[in-house]
Amino acid sequence: MGQGEVSKTSTVSYGTEPGLRFASQLDGHGGCKQLCMDEVSTWKHGEGVTWLHLERDHPAAADWVTHKSGFDPFVIEALLEEDSRPRVEPVGDGLLIILRGVCATSPDGATQKPDDIDLVPIHLWVDGERIVSLRDSGHYITALRDIRLSLEKKKGPQRTGDLLALIGDKLVRDLEPVLDAMDEEVDELDELIFHGEAGQVRERLKLLRRRAVQLRRYLAPQRDALNRIEHDDAPWLAERDKLRMREVIDKLMRYIEYLDAIRDRTSILHDDLSTVISERIARNSNRLAALAALLLPPSVVAGLFGMNVGGIPGVNDTWAFVIIVVFVTVSSIATLWVLKRINWL
Repeated sequence: MGQGEVSKTSTVSYGTEPGLRFASQLDGHGGCKQLCMDEVSTWKHGEGVTWLHLERDHPAAADWVTHKSGFDPFVIEALLEEDSRPRVEPVGDGLLIILRGVCATSPDGATQKPDDIDLVPIHLWVDGERIVSLRDSGHYITALRDIRLSLEKKKGPQRTGDLLALIGDKLVRDLEPVLDAMDEEVDELDELIFHGEAGQVRERLKLLRRRAVQLRRYLAPQRDALNRIEHDDAPWLAERDKLRMREVIDKLMRYIEYLDAIRDRTSILHDDLSTVISERIARNSNRLAALAALLLPPSVVAGLFGMNVGGIPGVNDTWAFVIIVVFVTVSSIATLWVLKRINWL
């Protein structure tokens, strides 16, 4: 949604203020109250858990984080920097968290093509009473939108730890359709190679392998980051939050193993494709060699009788051309028989 737009299926507004996607104050019963930027700026400890979602690359959001958030300078720099490799850093009673989520649908709900799937970085600061999340403008994280809608329906998280565990769960959940689509594409490419349609496979296989490597590059550190959250001793992380985070980590590990299997299958397909192409080249080379062998007798005869020297036999013989044609025909048939005997044809 663009700035100032309101969802047609929701009473919750998004992007109504520059740099702000939404600001919510949890009521402790699964619902929330929507806040404006002025209310967020005057927020004080003890007023309830607040979730602020900003656009990282917007000047207004950067100004609020830098001058009005009250964060440690290290946290401010990390929240606004370009680096998006998943990691977790404890700072006091809070956690600086950088994760990545899949944007599998566009804001209007239309499913994107697999080639358009991207890993969207999300920077978070979480403490006992406040969660601040940032993502670049122009990107959309389905997981956060789903949580926001559940809060609207009063079926959302009630505490800080509950909200953080739910964010981790939703981010990992969105990986499943991506991996399923990749697995289906591997099956399709396998069928194409089996039926000898290798020409359609090479470019798609290259893109698929690149996508698998890219996902693997970020999912492994994301697993480590979530594992560090689970073992953190922050007072606002309840035991059930850690148990839920452990389930999220187990699910992520299964997805990483699934991704490794997809990557291995693409490697096998690449080997199969190379074998098919090599066999095709060898087969074509044999055909060219056989064709050259069939043309060899006529070429030799034509070369001998085409020399512009004296003494060429049959110059004055009316049957000489017929004899040469018969000889060439017989020698070509004999060559063809020999080539079939040695399995060149």
